[in-house]
Amino acid sequence: MKFSWADYKSFADIGTAQGALPVTIALAHPHLAGIGFDLPVVRQHFETYVAQRGLSERLSFRAGDFFADSLPAADVLIMGHILHDWGLEKKRILISKAYAALPSGGALIVYDSVIDDERRKNAFELLMSLNMLIETREGFDFTGADCMSWFREAGFVETRVEPLVGPDSMVIGLKQGEIRS
Repeated sequence: MKFSWADYKSFADIGTAQGALPVTIALAHPHLAGIGFDLPVVRQHFETYVAQRGLSERLSFRAGDFFADSLPAADVLIMGHILHDWGLEKKRILISKAYAALPSGGALIVYDSVIDDERRKNAFELLMSLNMLIETREGFDFTGADCMSWFREAGFVETRVEPLVGPDSMVIGLKQGEIRS
């Protein structure tokens, strides 16, 4: 099933870096407009990368700190390899901030090295979680069930996990209602 972009018009990549994800999505879905959200120092790299791919009309940069500032409003918010950097309290804060920024019917997509729910099959994901504990003060990887429960705590009514190519999976949460963009 993966994710149906046909029902949406806009998206924002939270922690976008140079903008590879927004560029990839925009090239695959010409009807979408997107935002790359990251710290101000990233702006020039993002804008250069996007311009080189001819997408400056559809992709824009928004400077901000996802803990200090509101997240940008868009139909879909994406957090790729973001949540694993933080402890449980900060993970919940970011998910709640995403819920608040989304319109009725909006979606949050989190993709990361998601650990299998039984914590028995995916050695790579388990090692990535250990790596996060070594590299960060409080970061850890998580199971799909864990992430879906945090989504439901924030108010998302429909959640699911979709495997991606390689070690990553995405967890999708939908906010109740129909999209009205």
